[in-house]
Amino acid sequence: MEERTIVLIVGTGPAGLATAACLAQLSIPHVIVEREDCSASLWRNRAYDRLKLHLVKEFCELPHMSYPPDAPTYIPKDQFMKYLDSYIERFDIQPKYNTTIESCTYNEGKECWFSLACDVATSMVVRYKSKFLVVASGENSAANIPVIPGLHDFTGVAIHSSLYKSGVVYSGKNALVVGCGNSGMEIAYDLASHGANTSIVIRSPVHVMTKEIIRLGMTLVQHTPVNIVDDLLVRMSNFVFGDLSRHGIVKPKAGPLLLKEKIGRSAVIDVGTVGLIKKGIIKVHENISKINGNVVEFEDKKESSFDVIVYATGYKSMNGESMLNNDGLPKKEFPNHWKGANELYCAGLARRGLAGIAIDANSIANDILSTHKTHRFEMN
Repeated sequence: MEERTIVLIVGTGPAGLATAACLAQLSIPHVIVEREDCSASLWRNRAYDRLKLHLVKEFCELPHMSYPPDAPTYIPKDQFMKYLDSYIERFDIQPKYNTTIESCTYNEGKECWFSLACDVATSMVVRYKSKFLVVASGENSAANIPVIPGLHDFTGVAIHSSLYKSGVVYSGKNALVVGCGNSGMEIAYDLASHGANTSIVIRSPVHVMTKEIIRLGMTLVQHTPVNIVDDLLVRMSNFVFGDLSRHGIVKPKAGPLLLKEKIGRSAVIDVGTVGLIKKGIIKVHENISKINGNVVEFEDKKESSFDVIVYATGYKSMNGESMLNNDGLPKKEFPNHWKGANELYCAGLARRGLAGIAIDANSIANDILSTHKTHRFEMN
């Protein structure tokens, strides 16, 4: 079976949905496929209960649709899901769920993409012929768990943060969180708040900010050089939190906004974790050297026993297209990362959050419109 379209979009996370909406606004025919049985499966199925968007809502909108006027400044997970569902309905996005892309091949002679897909439910194979291919399957495709000696012999519960929902089931347990990004710090706070004896591994330097500081920075950087804004943000952070190095939290040399711009590493938005670390309620450890049964040995030779380990160690992309590197991220730097050769595009892989996704979707749709008008493609 063969289906023909102008654009094939792979993935129905926010990036895929945003691209579909932008194409719909320009009346460009497209098909969007998704291997899971729902849109935004990472948000629906692999996000902890207390999650809120870490940035204010004006930096977290998808193209052509704002949040309701009564929406809170920081959108909770459930409201974000409702927003995406309304987005799908408003732009009449019709995803083909349970559809796995097995291969994508560009035909030089016919100047089009042939993508082989399989319907998981029926095992039916479909070949999509498209002039354009948009990879929007996300930078958070697969759980990334570090290689640690004895990892698989741990006798307690070991889960990735994508499977963590709430600390209520770990009350009274000895819990270790590995990773100090936003997820790791927030999960550590959640565990401690529910009565778990909580520790966290902080493996690398990290900026810690308040929501208000980051909001100010993102507003100022639109009109002020990033190095000046970064200097202000670091000074404000120092004033609010003091010297955190004695608690095991060291700042990177580069500023928070520059780090985000260059390598996609976000500052941690504190939800109360730092206060618990200062009080000794959450203990900070160096990196893990090995695991023996339920005993974890750290690089400073200290040992502790744990009932549960939560790996908040991020994700890795499963994309393998030629415009992406071995980590599944664009080889080109922002803002030119989204376009590859042979009408291949990627959306949502710049590590710039929902604001970056909106930029990608608009850029891709406008570029396709320009090329489509110039060549007047017919799907023969």
